[in-house]
Amino acid sequence: MDEERHGQKLPQVLVLSPPWILSTLESEFPNKFHFLKPWNSKLPLDQFLTSYAQSIKAMIIPIIHTLNSAILDRLPSLKLIVTTSAGVDHLNLAELHGRGIAIAYAGNLFSEDVADMTVGLLIDVLRKILAGDRFVRQHLWPTKPDFPLGLKLSGKQIGIVGLGKIGSEVAKRLEGFGCKISYNSRTKKPLVPYSYYSNVHELAANCEVLIICCGLTEQTHHMINREAMLALGKNGVIINIGRGAVINEKEMIQCLVDGEIGGAGLDVFENEPEIPKQLFTLDNIVLSRHAAITTHESFVGMSKLVVENLEAFFSNKPLVSPYMGY
Repeated sequence: MDEERHGQKLPQVLVLSPPWILSTLESEFPNKFHFLKPWNSKLPLDQFLTSYAQSIKAMIIPIIHTLNSAILDRLPSLKLIVTTSAGVDHLNLAELHGRGIAIAYAGNLFSEDVADMTVGLLIDVLRKILAGDRFVRQHLWPTKPDFPLGLKLSGKQIGIVGLGKIGSEVAKRLEGFGCKISYNSRTKKPLVPYSYYSNVHELAANCEVLIICCGLTEQTHHMINREAMLALGKNGVIINIGRGAVINEKEMIQCLVDGEIGGAGLDVFENEPEIPKQLFTLDNIVLSRHAAITTHESFVGMSKLVVENLEAFFSNKPLVSPYMGY
């Protein structure tokens, strides 16, 4: 009861489901806000929301949760959504805009971490690091000396789909390996020295590695299809740290099975956390659990950014990292 009374004195923030930063928020920034956690309540979600309908002005939402109109209808006072991701494809932007609800997001906070992970996935796929680890652990080295050769990264022709902050950080790192960078983006970037392709299939045909760094929109959904993969070629590698549905997953699996592309490094999937079972049987891919942003530093940085946005909102100041792409 004391906690409830204390909580009422603090700004109330709804947390629909546990975000990955919640423990850091509560330990690093105690007594800043009263977090409403419906999963701890005995009430059904609709009753829980109705009971706080007039007091909830801000909400934290992780990427795994999708808002719907029924939830928003029960929150007439809601004016801010803070999402813990750089992407906003899990939000209905048009509806939120129509309701006058602002969005704060991660912005460029994760760009360096994601770029590091991208290079790590690429090196692993090319040099077969995890495949080699399995080979050794299964005691196959003494009896099967014919482990397949890997490919070098140095000097590779790299195609980046989406040359935003993350794509630019990836390019910067791969330049250090002597790679030749090309890119596809909605518009040509006049200040970058890389070759530009307006068509993603042409980009694939002129590179050995295709790295997906773009967000998911109606235009990018299944943009990387079988045609693009065939253009990439039998030794080509795909790395996806953007969104799973940018790639036609079924067509990618078939291309991997048929040897029409050489390999893939995937941090994201179409229907995560559900992953097609066929991927588990392939030795030319590396799978990651949508973890490119998950470092200790990112936990601390995101927690701080969430607090700064909430403090700005409740103080009637401009948001620190507002999403402006409505």
